[in-house]
Amino acid sequence: MSELSKSLGTMEYDGLIADINPKLVVSGGTLRKLGAAGTIKRGTILAKSGGTAGDNKLVALGTAASGDTETLTAYAILCDDVEVGTTDDVTVPVYLAGCFNLNKCVTINDHTITEAEKDALRNGGIFFKAAAPAL
Repeated sequence: MSELSKSLGTMEYDGLIADINPKLVVSGGTLRKLGAAGTIKRGTILAKSGGTAGDNKLVALGTAASGDTETLTAYAILCDDVEVGTTDDVTVPVYLAGCFNLNKCVTINDHTITEAEKDALRNGGIFFKAAAPAL
């Protein structure tokens, strides 16, 4: 058997990415350490910390702002599952642009994404559309 016809692995479609247009843009970001260690799942919508008390770090959408002087703005979508501890922030890959299936995206604390948050993501290049279920 030729090396060119060997199977190198498999991929399972999870339905997060809904279309190839607009083009996916991946970058890195700093995810803020957690109060209790845990796993943040692929597809989690992330907000960026800003305002007077902001630190420009990312948190899962649905996280409460730390006081009146921190603002959390919907910003990116997490590319891969990541373990986050309680002592160190974590550098993670994030989608800054692309077309995603909102039904496959994740928030925390039973947060429902608002139209203003969708607008913030859209202004950054993240769009949502319904996708056909995986076959």
